[in-house]
Amino acid sequence: MVACQRCGQVHPQGVRYCKRCDGPLQSRDTESLQKVWAWLIAGMIAYIPANLYPMLLTNTLVEHTESTIVGGVVDLMHHGSWGIAIIVFVASVMIPIGKFIAVIYLALSVQRRSNSQQHERHKAYELVEFIGRWSMIDVFVVAILSALVQLDTIATINPGIAAVSFALSVIFTMIAAQSFDSRLIWDADRMQNE
Repeated sequence: MVACQRCGQVHPQGVRYCKRCDGPLQSRDTESLQKVWAWLIAGMIAYIPANLYPMLLTNTLVEHTESTIVGGVVDLMHHGSWGIAIIVFVASVMIPIGKFIAVIYLALSVQRRSNSQQHERHKAYELVEFIGRWSMIDVFVVAILSALVQLDTIATINPGIAAVSFALSVIFTMIAAQSFDSRLIWDADRMQNE
């Protein structure tokens, strides 16, 4: 069965136009991989300034500090907060890079029409989709700190340009994962059996 993308009317396979709205019917998004690559590359480009520029700008009476993501992890370790440093490192560095690698792997395997490890690839896709919801946690922490610590001349915390870049990177990667048509994973097996 194929559902119309405009009105939702379901038709049997092989019908070319919707009976209700005359919209064209197709069971697969033929431009899925192009969308995935475009959003993924945009996410990777936005991730670079997210790591180079400061994420957090802190002003007190005596000093002004700018912290990058990795710099913040190092500062947390120097202050003895190893657990928080590990959480920040995993959430801000390892998970985004892991998502990039997973989406690249999925897109390349579909492009090459690989029919091996389809179940594992589908699990990887589900994992990327699940993790995508939690990737904005760093941006929320910066936003909460910025809202709570505003003591005029005594101390202020403001988000840096890296917060915007990181948020864009996460959003672009989430869109890349959502643009991926997971049914394409199984198409190589179906084509081989025909």
